[in-house]
Amino acid sequence: MPPIIELRNVSYRAGETRILERVSWQISAGEHWALLGPNGAGKTTLLRLACGYLWPNAGGEILRLGESLSDLRSLRRSIGWVSSLLNASIPREERALDTVVSGRFAQMGLKWIGNETPSDDDYERADALMKEIGCHRISNRAFGVLSQGEQQKILIARARMAAPLLLILDEPCAGLDPGARERVLDAIDQIARSPQGPSMVIVTHHVEEIMAPFSHLLVLSEGRVTTAGPKEKHISAKLFDSLYGRQVSEIIEHDGRYWPIW
Repeated sequence: MPPIIELRNVSYRAGETRILERVSWQISAGEHWALLGPNGAGKTTLLRLACGYLWPNAGGEILRLGESLSDLRSLRRSIGWVSSLLNASIPREERALDTVVSGRFAQMGLKWIGNETPSDDDYERADALMKEIGCHRISNRAFGVLSQGEQQKILIARARMAAPLLLILDEPCAGLDPGARERVLDAIDQIARSPQGPSMVIVTHHVEEIMAPFSHLLVLSEGRVTTAGPKEKHISAKLFDSLYGRQVSEIIEHDGRYWPIW
């Protein structure tokens, strides 16, 4: 299979401001990437370009599955996007199981429209996905009464309903307490280790949230790629010094995860 997404010297401008400058990056099937960078580095713009929600208006080329696609509707349905910003778009009274099923139709709030109605198979798949990440016991609870960590698990299951080629996790642990964060990371780790799982990109400010299966690292700074490649090769105190302007005295590695000591 050709790369799921390949960016070649892509640049993007907003007015007179260059947001991205000659970025090259490719995601192949089975790869899991972590995307790091300070606020304003261009991370969200990069992902929106990769998924076809923006065009590289200042140069470059984007290939998806080896082609320069102009009709991106089917591609978008093959990419799952999880962000805490989506929580507010889910009806508070909707049953968690229905929220997961809604991902099959790319809906925000499950609706029965024409021929696009959920089947028994859809509900069976939703239940299986919830069991896989340990949230099936809350399937009949309203989305709005769930904890933030539970909501994130539901959104991850929802994003997988359409069997995406690529799953993007945009700061999935933002605002979570340490216990809830680890439970969400456990769910992500389990998906990443599954041979049948999608390729994944996790966006984070916290290197300790990069689970062991995320073997590749892309670092953006001021709209440019400063680091791209195997995680173990590039994680260093020097990297964090340059990214965040604060010295790291030590980086502790345990079981494939890294904790910086500032």
